[in-house]
Amino acid sequence: MSSLRPAAPFCGAAAHSSDVEQAAAAPQADLPRWDLSALYAGMDDPKLEADLLQAAEQARAFCARYQGGLAALSGAQLAEALATFEAVEEKLGRAGSYASLLFAADSSDAAISRFSQSMNERLTTIAADLLFFGLELNRLEEKDLAAKLQDPALAHWQPYLRDVRMYRDHQLSDEVEKVFLEKSVTGAQAWCRLFDETIAALRVTLDGREMTVGEALNRLSDTERSVREQAGKAVGAVFNTNLRLFSLITNTLAKDKSIADGLRHYARPTSSRNLSNMVEDEVVDALVSAVKTDYPRLSHRYYALKARWMGLDKLEHWDRNAPLPGSDERAIPWAEAKEIVQKAYDGFDPRLGSIINTFLSNPWIDAPPVPGKSPGAFAHPTVPSAHPYILLNYHGRIRDVMTLAHELGHGVHQVLAARQGYLMSDTPLTLAETASVFGEMLTFRSLLDAQTDPQRRKLLLAAKVEDMLNTVVRQIAFYDFETRVHDERRNGELLPERIGEIWRAVQTESLGPAFNFTSDYDVFWAYIPHFIHSPFYVYAYAFGDCLVNALYRVYSEGAEGFADKYLAMLEAGGTLRHRELLAPFGLDASDPAFWRKGLDVISGFIDELERD
Repeated sequence: MSSLRPAAPFCGAAAHSSDVEQAAAAPQADLPRWDLSALYAGMDDPKLEADLLQAAEQARAFCARYQGGLAALSGAQLAEALATFEAVEEKLGRAGSYASLLFAADSSDAAISRFSQSMNERLTTIAADLLFFGLELNRLEEKDLAAKLQDPALAHWQPYLRDVRMYRDHQLSDEVEKVFLEKSVTGAQAWCRLFDETIAALRVTLDGREMTVGEALNRLSDTERSVREQAGKAVGAVFNTNLRLFSLITNTLAKDKSIADGLRHYARPTSSRNLSNMVEDEVVDALVSAVKTDYPRLSHRYYALKARWMGLDKLEHWDRNAPLPGSDERAIPWAEAKEIVQKAYDGFDPRLGSIINTFLSNPWIDAPPVPGKSPGAFAHPTVPSAHPYILLNYHGRIRDVMTLAHELGHGVHQVLAARQGYLMSDTPLTLAETASVFGEMLTFRSLLDAQTDPQRRKLLLAAKVEDMLNTVVRQIAFYDFETRVHDERRNGELLPERIGEIWRAVQTESLGPAFNFTSDYDVFWAYIPHFIHSPFYVYAYAFGDCLVNALYRVYSEGAEGFADKYLAMLEAGGTLRHRELLAPFGLDASDPAFWRKGLDVISGFIDELERD
């Protein structure tokens, strides 16, 4: 069903993946690199070629055996078909994961880039023989499927069948679906590749030397305002030089999505994303409305405080992530970062601590910030028969420690959910950020509770508020920006200047009167990868943060059996919906008051800062 479902990126923290302006520091020498041999030993590994050949043969055999005959199968026979389908899909997933991780670690290597594209093309060709399966499942009559589900063997697959059949009303003919799939490698995927390779190849000249965009963006968190200003203007100039290309990519992908959405009869540009997230449009609307309504009591209020602390009448865009006066800029060694996060997870539940230790003790993490590497951070689940991998760009600041805690939360979730198997382990994006944000909160609370110095406590609390604003306010602003761009694109191509106008309007509205936004900031929409790879993904971060704030309140109030319920929620993977997963905690995301609970936590932290 890959052609029916919108793409999702690797799981990663909003403030650390799509918003990669982190504190700058010299890379540390002892940072770990991952070892992908759990997947394949190398691009020329004979096992990789053997797996692809076997998967191709199995896919052809599967098509020959089952195409056109699903309705005649018994429940047990359909269960057998699903098990065979899952095995082939996992084999494809292993190869695809390997290629994706190689490319993320060094997209500037021509050999890796060629390998990644070749792999995408081969996998797409193989998947064409499997495409019929989901389409034909959706053509089964409800009463016939219900009868088949009486068989316990097929009942196991009920969650997967439920999710596949959500797309019944948006499914096209087999021939058109096959065209969508086969042309994807020369369509949206090709534009995404162009974006990735362009960003990786860009160089910003600062202090007489060239550096990557990620390294330059890191300087926006430098203690010296003149350094931040220089970096902000230099990055803006580089983006502006390439603005026509970024605009073309954005316009083309928005039009491509509009065509597909029209053919599939989606009500609006966000609907396909919401469907894949298994969340109703109305629930997302309630979240967005709640956050936008609270801009004044959250971001506007905090950044007014920050301007006062910094002795400024107005903040410039390069001041948004500036360290506060008195901040401890001590670089945190990797070994200490591991200890901080390990202690936090152990303190919550030793079972989670044990999984965390597995990641930290094995070459499953790629941490150094190096040229050609994907900016930010993510956790990739790969396949249940292997293990997840984590990519970081570790610079040694407290924000990087929080990123480690965040991505390890994803890793824990992925390890536990893998027990559901390849087809049912994938978690909807609305809940995919739960374990990661919860892990961040555990780590933050551990550090805050241990801090006795009032000034250091204030700085720690302020840093947490900034991360939460990046995760909630900034991501909803991103979502608002995407919505406006996609809505306008339906009426024709947008000039780069118009995209910049929308960007500045959204930033002004969300960040508030404490900022003075100049025209050089109008191009900073260009580097956000989520806009390109996965339209409307970003609200999942705000969903996750608000959800975790409410969830953490239940935990802090001493709810009985919380840890067991929490692990059960993570182990469920994609088998349950948000209502079912949150019910044991007495929470309901469809209740408008739910979002207020989450936002109240952020507001409460700001209240505390105002009192100091």
